Amino acid sequence: MIKAVIFDMDGVLLDSEPLIREAAMRMFAEHGIIVQPEDFKPFVGAGEDRFIGGVAEKYGFPLDPVRDKARTYEIYADVVDGKIEPLNGAHEFIAKARAKGLKLAVASSADQIKIDINLKGIGIPLETFDAIVSGSDVTKKKPNPEGFLKAAEKLGIKPEQCLVVEDAINGVQASKAAGMRCLAVTTSFTPVDLAAADWIAADLAAAPDEALNW
Repeated sequence: MIKAVIFDMDGVLLDSEPLIREAAMRMFAEHGIIVQPEDFKPFVGAGEDRFIGGVAEKYGFPLDPVRDKARTYEIYADVVDGKIEPLNGAHEFIAKARAKGLKLAVASSADQIKIDINLKGIGIPLETFDAIVSGSDVTKKKPNPEGFLKAAEKLGIKPEQCLVVEDAINGVQASKAAGMRCLAVTTSFTPVDLAAADWIAADLAAAPDEALNW
């Protein structure tokens, strides 16, 4: 029986991937490295360390993780100002889950600073969630299930009683490795890419009722 919903953030509650990609591209450009948008695709959902680090490896750039990630977030804060909105159905799906008495969590590969910027930007208070797990709270990022398992632990709910909402292949793999059911939205990948999920929808507005009723 479902008792909790664990949300990924990027691509589920809002689509900030193009904006963090733009910020990272600007950061690389400051170092004289011109990267391409498609360079980031393999690292979507794996957290900023890998999102930026994977591209740095491709171009042979000696990344300073602390310095360059901090700079990327500085740029990101400017880039997103007034430009991010909740994805279709996000607020309504959260309200529906709350009305059913389900516990709610965010388990994102993003760092806490990005979670704070994004949730504030789309008008969802941090207090909406019973637990938040950021990328800095885990040692292994998605597709490893550590983040989802830690969220379930914080909620006090068994993994098999949790529904994960994801948009990325890495996240779907992590949810299944955690022994959780998964609703995938096709914000970032195709239904074929996300076929391992239990349910697939265009966005949370189109999520089947069954995803919250098992």
